[in-house]
Amino acid sequence: MNRHLVSNPFPPVYDGHSRILILGSLPSEASRAAGFYYMNPRNRFWKVMSALLGEDFVAMTAEEKADALRRHGVALFDVIESCEIHRSSDASVKDAKGSDIPEILRKSKIQRIFLNGGKAFELFRRFFPELLPLAKQLPSTSPANARLSLEELIEGWRKAIEPLGVLPE
Repeated sequence: MNRHLVSNPFPPVYDGHSRILILGSLPSEASRAAGFYYMNPRNRFWKVMSALLGEDFVAMTAEEKADALRRHGVALFDVIESCEIHRSSDASVKDAKGSDIPEILRKSKIQRIFLNGGKAFELFRRFFPELLPLAKQLPSTSPANARLSLEELIEGWRKAIEPLGVLPE
């Protein structure tokens, strides 16, 4: 298996008013090529955000997506700053270096951290054990997680995020 050294090319999406932080593992090849997070058309992240936040994220540009997330108090980033990886396979990740998550926490009002899938949670637990009380793993929106329907994903995410009061009424 050919692994290549990949660095996350995207800055975190957040501002001083962000209240929740959603962390993936690392942007996929499709996302890196398209220039923003979760841009693989088969990844269901933006469909989940559309259902939860009441805006059509799927139709938005990257800049509009970032602005809408910030408007809703949602920060977005990835656990991995750099690693060796084969294509976009989380299972192939080797020699991962963690992102500067504490910096985002210092500059925002983050109350809760949600990990998009198992690999993100596994690496978060390894890199940031002191932040585990804030963290919760959510089902992955990745196309590799086909066992859950879109409706089941939305419901799982809603149950976790709704109690924090960041979702629209």
